Amino acid sequence: MKNLTLENLTRVCGGVCYGGEDSIHKEVTAITTDSRTVEPGCLFVPIVGNRVDGHDFISDVIKKGALAVLSEKILPDADFPYILVQSTLQAVKEIAEFYLSGLKIPVVGITGSVGKTSTKEAIASVLKEKYKTLKTQGNFNNELGLPLTVFRLREEDQIAVLEMGISDFGEMSRLAKIARPDTCVITNIGTCHLENLGDRDGVLKAKTEIFHYLKEDGTIILNGDDDKLQTIKDYKGIKPVFFGLGENCGVYADELLSCGLKGTRCRIHLGDRCFSALVPVPGRHMVYNALAAAAVGRVYGLTDEEIKRGIESLETISGRFHIIETEDFLIVDDCYNANPMSMKASLDVLSEGAGRKVAILGDMGELGENESQLHRQVGEHAGNCGIDLCICVGSLSRHMVQGIREVNPSMDVIYEEERDSLIKNLPSYLKKGDTILVKASHFMGFEKIVKALQEF
Repeated sequence: MKNLTLENLTRVCGGVCYGGEDSIHKEVTAITTDSRTVEPGCLFVPIVGNRVDGHDFISDVIKKGALAVLSEKILPDADFPYILVQSTLQAVKEIAEFYLSGLKIPVVGITGSVGKTSTKEAIASVLKEKYKTLKTQGNFNNELGLPLTVFRLREEDQIAVLEMGISDFGEMSRLAKIARPDTCVITNIGTCHLENLGDRDGVLKAKTEIFHYLKEDGTIILNGDDDKLQTIKDYKGIKPVFFGLGENCGVYADELLSCGLKGTRCRIHLGDRCFSALVPVPGRHMVYNALAAAAVGRVYGLTDEEIKRGIESLETISGRFHIIETEDFLIVDDCYNANPMSMKASLDVLSEGAGRKVAILGDMGELGENESQLHRQVGEHAGNCGIDLCICVGSLSRHMVQGIREVNPSMDVIYEEERDSLIKNLPSYLKKGDTILVKASHFMGFEKIVKALQEF
């Protein structure tokens, strides 16, 4: 890894190197916090967790060929190089910042309340048409996940697409300090993490911390249909590029035609240029993701044909509106996470499905003092959007049931207190040919429901 010698690592994280005299100028081959992925020549970083202390695995990783380890503890019997630091987590962040700055490749940083991952996928799908692109995998978007993503970069990579997720003030500044984005993309300002951020104005303040480390000649790309993001006129002289469904945005879409669960066909305008494309993932929100990707593609010099090809080759990932066809059902696996905005958007897409339309919805977390009201509002939306059956699961989801019954007393509604009891009862609730949406916050473990549906 470029410039990551033990000497530089020690200096960057303000540590003390022990036993590294013979290898002080060697570069590590990789950096990992997982002892199971250790490879010869790598640096192992032990993280102290609530249940597991990575320091317990130091002897194992040395046997596997690790060149060196970081440590928060003095290792008196060590016969291998190690760097003593106050905090391995802080050291990881400092090393990632140093490493990324040495690669000198453009960074696209993505944040927002809803759609970060799907927008990241869309942007990477477009950029790969011209550049060797590395993107965040899974949910590696926090203060440990972002550095681990950065450590996957190599000199041959040409651009990085980095997702950045937060739950409190100050976190985004620390992430942005690592990423130093050339381009900042914000998808929207919603009602996530209100227990820490208070209200949508607090969310806006926290998310826009991403600008604090934006390059001086950088680009800001924002959802122009979001009422909070519309208020951003410039940041240190940088005027945002807005995307949306209105002609007032610099990048916009019109002539939208729903193709059901096959996606949405639309015409995308990039200034005085335009082209038609099929966004192959259903839902109007995916058009916004495609527009963000088109805006980024334009910044990095892609042709209209390259942008179109990237949008139309977009693929879904497990838990993120992933469509699974079985002999009995069409399953929409959207169970990775949920909040009121994404719940309503997914219900809108379900309403365009074929056959009997069934929503299996669970509790949403981190909504603060208004969590009951927000669940009830999702229920009201479900009752009005034209689906046939809604199955609500979890203690908070009883408020969804109330919302549904208030606006649509004749709609079929089932309430289950727990996920496992629902799984036992599923055969009596479902019919062959159903289109089924499965969605809840990650802690509800709804992937088990998806698995059960596939095994019918």
